[in-house]
Formats: sequence, structure tokens, C-alpha cells
Amino acid sequence: MGLLAIIGATLLLALIFGPQYWVKHVIKKHSVARSDFPGTGGELAQHLLEEYKINNVKVEVTKDGDHYSPSEHMVRLLSDNHDRRSISAVAIAAHDVGHAIQHHEGNYLLELRRKLVTFASVTDKFAAVFFFLAPILGVLVRYPAAFMGFIIIGISFIAIRLLVHLVTLPVEWDASFAKALPILEQGGYLHPNDMPAARQVLKAAALTYVSVALASLLDLARWIRILR
Repeated sequence: MGLLAIIGATLLLALIFGPQYWVKHVIKKHSVARSDFPGTGGELAQHLLEEYKINNVKVEVTKDGDHYSPSEHMVRLLSDNHDRRSISAVAIAAHDVGHAIQHHEGNYLLELRRKLVTFASVTDKFAAVFFFLAPILGVLVRYPAAFMGFIIIGISFIAIRLLVHLVTLPVEWDASFAKALPILEQGGYLHPNDMPAARQVLKAAALTYVSVALASLLDLARWIRILR
């Protein structure tokens, strides 16, 4: 039984942290600077915004991870992707411009995600307080029904964050494969020989939030165990 438990725990950790490792590995693998590329990721992002006549969106360097901010109309790229000429830089820049195109076109799921993220930012604060107090309240409140209520509330807080990640997946997939990939292929921004690597990077960009969602599941299991 002990061996089975160890194997099960190992498989669970591999399922949760494996995608995070894979995403980072793929992006790093294809981040090698290429002198034959005509521009950096940041330059490509600016060029594509101009091509699609999205004049209200700017491009800037960030330390908080590559992303597009719908509320601030900003494509933000890590310095490695903004300033470097590499397959990862070009693919990630195209991916995040893909989000700007979604916003420009009024993509429903992108707007839904924005609203959910705003709501989740509020519930996350309540969740932090709740999980700090829940073990104490669990000792003070000895009624099983009341204690079960605490568990349900805690699970609901985490479930909201998981819902954000579930909505995020189709948004990210669309940005990579319905927006960025056709742009790179049809625009001739990469040599055909580089497209398989670009597809890998685009897949990694699309699955970034999946790895975060799986980590949230681990948080959920951990808190259920504490609250028990």
C-alpha cells in the first residue's frame, strides 16, 4: 500500500508539474539567437499591430511574463523575447498580438476571461483570509454541517480560479493556432524549416495556463486535506 501511494503521488506530481517543465523547456530550447532573422520579437509585434491597423495597442518590455493586457491595451514581452531574434521570440510575439487581434475583433471568450479575472482577483483576497482562519474556525465550530460549509466555501474560492483557467484555454489556443500560426505561415515571417519549432512554441504558449490550472488543483487537494 505504501509503494502504491508513493507511485500515485509521483504520477500526480508529474501530471501537475510536467507541463510547466515542458513549457519552459520548449521556449528555452528555441530561444537561441538567430542572426538571419530580420527583426526581434518586439519589432515583429509592432509591425503586426500596424499591419492589422490596431493603433491603440502599444508594445513594451515587462518582467511579469509575456502577455496582452486588454484593459491597458498593451502587448508586454519579456526582454528576451522583446529584444532577441529567435523562434521563441517571434512565435510568442505573434501569440500575444493574436490576443490583441481577438480584442480588436470583440472575441467573446477574451472578454469573459477579463471579467472573470477581475472577479477572481477579489475572491482571491477573501480566499487568503478564509484559508488562514478556516482551521481555527473548524476547531471552534464543532457542528459537522457548519464545518462542511467551511469546506464548500474554500473549494468555491479555488473553483473560481480554476474556472478562469478553463475559459483561458480556448482563448490561448485560438491566439496560437487561429491567429499567430496563419500569420507566421502566410506572412513568410519564418522559413518553412523553422515552422515545426514555431508550432511547438505556440503550443507551449497556449498551454502555459493549463500548467497553472493543474497546480491550482494541487492547492485544492492540499486545502481539503487541511480542512479535514
